[in-house]
Amino acid sequence: MIKPAIRNLIIFIVVALSIGWLGVWVDRTLPDQSEEETLGMAIWLIIPLVVVIVLRTFMGDGWNDAGLKPHVKGNIKWYLISIFIFPLVTAVTLLIGYLLGWIDVSNFDGRSFASVFVNLLGINILKNIFEESVWRGYLTAKLVKLGLEDFTIYLVAGLVWGLWHAPYYLVFLPESMINTVLPVGRIGFTAVAIFNMLAWTVMFTELFRLTNSIWPVILLHAVEDALINHLVIDGYVSITMNAKIFISPICGVIPTILYLGVGLWLRRKRIGSNQ
Repeated sequence: MIKPAIRNLIIFIVVALSIGWLGVWVDRTLPDQSEEETLGMAIWLIIPLVVVIVLRTFMGDGWNDAGLKPHVKGNIKWYLISIFIFPLVTAVTLLIGYLLGWIDVSNFDGRSFASVFVNLLGINILKNIFEESVWRGYLTAKLVKLGLEDFTIYLVAGLVWGLWHAPYYLVFLPESMINTVLPVGRIGFTAVAIFNMLAWTVMFTELFRLTNSIWPVILLHAVEDALINHLVIDGYVSITMNAKIFISPICGVIPTILYLGVGLWLRRKRIGSNQ
């Protein structure tokens, strides 16, 4: 007999990997919708959280490991680190790109960017309360509870998180926006994005485990959403076409390696604190 914890985890993963494609089917049966606000996208976004609530409330998972408490005491430094990871890595990336002649910052308007960033940050904190309750507060928490090896946790959590996004990149997201970030087509962009999320998963996982809270990860994710997407998609910086795969703050090889390095450093800190 499958243990309830494993059964529930399998249910969650199956739903997470399939719900977006149900959303795609819904949109194809209801074609007259706004491109950015479709019923299919709503299903894709909301159902994983609904499943988590059901599993925790009615199917035995409980709420003890959900990481809902902030645990600020003793963890201030991890909160600060979560806020500054993306700005610092982005600054280093832009500097490298500028010195190599790959990035043009002449159109950057600091006042305009800061204003939009602050507005987006508030919206994304709210959005990521729900998203991180699913990915770190449930999926990662349950993988940790099973006693899996660290790199197995990163792989499973990163792949499920990344593949959940696949319908978004392959169908929901306008191709014009994909080309603004990295002009490699939908399939190529999806592959790059999943690889990127695998690398990011290390630091997301480790901040969650260091604090036993989703709140530092909510801040980390909100800053990412408000900072790098806005910076590139809205044209505050221009990147040479052939260099985007290497230096794009969103999915370039260089920043991805830096984020992986940050994640492995956080892992070392957690292991050291447990010894």
